[in-house]
Amino acid sequence: MSGPIVIGSERSEAGLPAAMEILARGGSALDAVEAGLRRCEDNLDDHYVGTGGLPNARGVVELDASVMVGSTRAFGAVGAVKGFPNPVSIARAVLERLPQHSLLVGEGAELFAEENGFARAELLTEESKKLFVSALQPSDESVEGERTAAQAGDELYRRTALELVNRFAPHDGPWGTINIIALDASGELVVGVSTSGYPWKYPGRIGDSAVPGAGNYADARYGGAACTGRGELSMRVLGARGIVADLARGLDPSEACLAMLADAATLPDEFRAELRCLALTPDGRHGAAAGQAGSYYVVMTESSTGPESRPRSVLS
Repeated sequence: MSGPIVIGSERSEAGLPAAMEILARGGSALDAVEAGLRRCEDNLDDHYVGTGGLPNARGVVELDASVMVGSTRAFGAVGAVKGFPNPVSIARAVLERLPQHSLLVGEGAELFAEENGFARAELLTEESKKLFVSALQPSDESVEGERTAAQAGDELYRRTALELVNRFAPHDGPWGTINIIALDASGELVVGVSTSGYPWKYPGRIGDSAVPGAGNYADARYGGAACTGRGELSMRVLGARGIVADLARGLDPSEACLAMLADAATLPDEFRAELRCLALTPDGRHGAAAGQAGSYYVVMTESSTGPESRPRSVLS
């Protein structure tokens, strides 16, 4: 087995140093993933996770998050959470304090958060409120925020989102889901995901980030995987679970990620947009894939002086 390692999707740079600090001193992968994602959720410059996330069609920020432990395949998640800035910590609390369940959503997740002492906060910042309206205008960038060229599905999503916004009338008052996967000195492997989901989504929409096997999956025997982007596609192919299954069959991480994207590409979807994934094995091998060139993922080991960017393989 290699030494401790942590990998993450684009913009996980805000959290990976905190995660590696925990791993380097012998801490757990679960602590590392939570700490790393909390830094990302608290990053006000990021409008797709935590405080400052882009809102739903009513102008309300709803957050999803999950954590999965590879040794037990225990899973904790929350979806459509309003008013709590660190959903990854609530997801961990579900995993540890409510083991009879794996996923809480909406009002129930918020009640659980209150019962467990999590503090409420306003999630809609002035900047994200402005982006809520301005970003609905025609654009050549993808909706989900992976900083890639828009596809036909992105423009159709914008048009339908504008219809929803007009229906729900937002009240008065960059970019993409974040994955972090950590391997600690004991061999434990943990995957965490946090997001505010697709902007202008129908209220209550939950994407793949809170769904085991779709946006998040960990099995310490073979590896862990996570997805960003068009979550509806990942849910339809059980993307993260498929990647880990291919790791079990002997594919290397990049090959397994590409195989999942190829499978998702066969599905009919008029809202098709960018889908990405990354994976880490128990012996420290890692890889990632995307549908467009120019994307990256981030890696840190004990010897790293900072987050190191690596190119993702591209589906041809």
